[in-house]
Amino acid sequence: MRTILGIESSCDETAAALVASDRRILAQRIAGQDEAHRPYGGVVPEIAARAHAEKLAPLIEATLADARMGLDDVDAVAATAGPGLIGGVMVGLVTGKALAMASGKPLIAINHLEAHALSPRLADPDLAFPYALLLVSGGHCQILRVDRVGQYRRFATTIDDALGEAFDKTAKILGLPYPGGPAVEKLALEGNPKAVPLPRPLVGSGEPHFSFAGLKSAVLRAKEAGTHADADIAASFQQAAVDCIVDRLHLALDKMGDITALVVAGGVAANRSVRAALEATAAEYGLRFSAPPPDLCTDNAAMVAWAGIELHEQGRSDPLDIAAKPRWPLDPEAEPVRGAGVKA
Repeated sequence: MRTILGIESSCDETAAALVASDRRILAQRIAGQDEAHRPYGGVVPEIAARAHAEKLAPLIEATLADARMGLDDVDAVAATAGPGLIGGVMVGLVTGKALAMASGKPLIAINHLEAHALSPRLADPDLAFPYALLLVSGGHCQILRVDRVGQYRRFATTIDDALGEAFDKTAKILGLPYPGGPAVEKLALEGNPKAVPLPRPLVGSGEPHFSFAGLKSAVLRAKEAGTHADADIAASFQQAAVDCIVDRLHLALDKMGDITALVVAGGVAANRSVRAALEATAAEYGLRFSAPPPDLCTDNAAMVAWAGIELHEQGRSDPLDIAAKPRWPLDPEAEPVRGAGVKA
């Protein structure tokens, strides 16, 4: 039995967790920053990094206390090393390095995207490789084939905005509170998803990638026109986003070959409309559908610790001079996407 201490600080969640190799989450603590960022309608990197620096050490101490464990009881320290807001990533990684050096335990530098990609296996012991993964969060929107730990093939990515960012910007346009995703989903329940004629960027084009910048701009124009209820705009935006996801998935799944399941991970995976559409798509292809529980969809340290366990079982450890990475693709061999491609 192995136990890994996980540390997450890539965006605006400061988190620590202890996870055992039998998939038990022994302890987990998360300190959010919503109140600090709410006045700005989004995450301010400098504020996020400062909050991580203030909160992380006592959070780790409390997590160990919750499990009645000390550093001597863990087998390794796993810390997010990227991608993400570099200030926050550095806080978590440096803390992980210090703990590993002080305790003589191995350090495992975790790719935040890989932690999301493997998180469904923490909650679903029957999920086997290879599987199709839709990774949807505030900073990333990708479709990948997950062949095994450390081996990923990217079939689609965003050429501009990620879906989670589009949800947050739509919330801001509609005057909804931050974080925007849950607020838009709640308001959409009151609206008509067919009321506002919003575009479905790239749908039907055969283009394998995502684009949400145009959809976001269309939401702004609909709001400025003043002819539609906010609930209808929210519902129509959410439906347009779902239609884009399903269209991209069809293209990717048709090219992916034999897989065991369709899996979703990332913060947007908590959206019930998105999940329902994905379940229907999985059924259409005769695939299992797997998704982590909502508390493992958003950024958390349990997924980091679990990725550490999967990598530790392969004998992975990293040197203490490993650098934090603002960008760290899961598939470095993937062809560059057209357009800016900055979030690929």
